[in-house]
Amino acid sequence: MMLPRSSVVTLRAFLSRPNKIVQPTKQQVSRLSYHAKGNGGNGSILTYSSALAGIAAVATFSEWNSKYPNSSNISIAQCEPRIATSDFGMIGPTSEPETGILFPRLCNALTFVGCGVRVKWRFVKVYAVGTYVDPIAMNFVKNQSNAEIEKALLDPQYPRTIRIVMARNLSIDKYTSAIVEALKPRMKGEDLDKLDEFKKLNPPVDLVEGAVMEMTIRGDTLLYRNSAGSVGAIHSDIFCRAMCDVYYGDDAVSPTHKENVIKGIKSI
Repeated sequence: MMLPRSSVVTLRAFLSRPNKIVQPTKQQVSRLSYHAKGNGGNGSILTYSSALAGIAAVATFSEWNSKYPNSSNISIAQCEPRIATSDFGMIGPTSEPETGILFPRLCNALTFVGCGVRVKWRFVKVYAVGTYVDPIAMNFVKNQSNAEIEKALLDPQYPRTIRIVMARNLSIDKYTSAIVEALKPRMKGEDLDKLDEFKKLNPPVDLVEGAVMEMTIRGDTLLYRNSAGSVGAIHSDIFCRAMCDVYYGDDAVSPTHKENVIKGIKSI
């Protein structure tokens, strides 16, 4: 079932208050619309009408069903490929110029600020990568120098989602090995077991062009949505800081992505 046009799915509550219920008013409850698709019983996201967009509630199914027994299972939020500008007043998706891959305006309740392409051997376009941030958090640094914005991007306390979209077919082993290769020297011998955890979060299925992975970083937690849509978590400040450095550090894997993200933050 597709989400109604009057609804918006958000993970903001999940990012800030996992496994807690945000208590809505009776009027808000009356305007809820549900996405009746099962999610395996692990958790739920409820969606409000566009007039209540930005308010979210997250709970386990047992908690939610006990509170609202007539509700259906609700699937976890994902980025929508298109945003109805008439509903949300937002601009449409942004195209990464080298690959033509589209990035929606919103992802996991965060706002798109820039994208780029990951290139190997100077000409092989492997994937497009985009960044989504919390504009309120970045509001404190957006008018500062590029160096200060980069410093904020290297700090995992600033929430962000890194969205990867494959521009070509690639074996899952090559994909995970490339990311692990980039992370390992940045972790300086600490929490290296998290690298194996990351590999295990990816199903043993090769990636095809258009496959999407998302990494949402907040503090010492990285939520990873693999190409099959399953979500797992890695808890490690070392790992999260290393991942930030991979995409926003001095030797970022996609310099165009980093440059465009900094420009995007300045224009929030």
